[in-house]
Amino acid sequence: MAKREKPISTEDILVMLCRSVSQVISTATNTNVGYSPMVQRITRTCLRPDIGCFVLFDGGFSGLVIINFSAASAMEIYRAYMKSMGMPDSELATQHTSDEVGNMLGELMNQIVGDFTSKVGHELLVSINQNQPKMLTINKEVMVSIDTNLDRPQSRRVAFTTADHHMFYLELAMDKTDFIKLHDYVPEEVDPDRIIEESGRAKNSDSPPQSDVDTDLLDELGI
Repeated sequence: MAKREKPISTEDILVMLCRSVSQVISTATNTNVGYSPMVQRITRTCLRPDIGCFVLFDGGFSGLVIINFSAASAMEIYRAYMKSMGMPDSELATQHTSDEVGNMLGELMNQIVGDFTSKVGHELLVSINQNQPKMLTINKEVMVSIDTNLDRPQSRRVAFTTADHHMFYLELAMDKTDFIKLHDYVPEEVDPDRIIEESGRAKNSDSPPQSDVDTDLLDELGI
């Protein structure tokens, strides 16, 4: 009897997400963004100071992705990204509370989750959909929970480090689920140019990310 392969677990899906965060931000900023090989099991997901970004996804499985940036990490990523686009120092925002910083982080968050959903579809043959990322500039923790919509929710936290050694944190809450391969298959080839094009179309069709979060969405999340 053939040996059954190890199921793909929450941690394996988290690794896909971590790779998307690292690859998208590194590529966008032309810098090296890495993440800790250690993951924390946490009991709740929170938006934390200084900028919290979050996005919901559903489909094959449901979940919540949060990235919490310190002011220093947000400004480093913002400046590196804008400079890679050819913007001079004199035209860059100087405060992490500027709309330009929040909009840029929202754009990166959209690209990250788009890359993640593509990886999930490619490796697990499962489709998930995302909503528009939301950002909050905050000075205290705000708990965000969709536990009522999840079957046996699990939450994880991973630390990331920028090129200048500033920290930011990824939090993931999702269904407790395992994917078990029934038979071998050849994954569909991923076309990065197509992913970028689709992400651009989605960005243009949606309203731009905003620092203010819809009251209905906050009520839905229990904030």
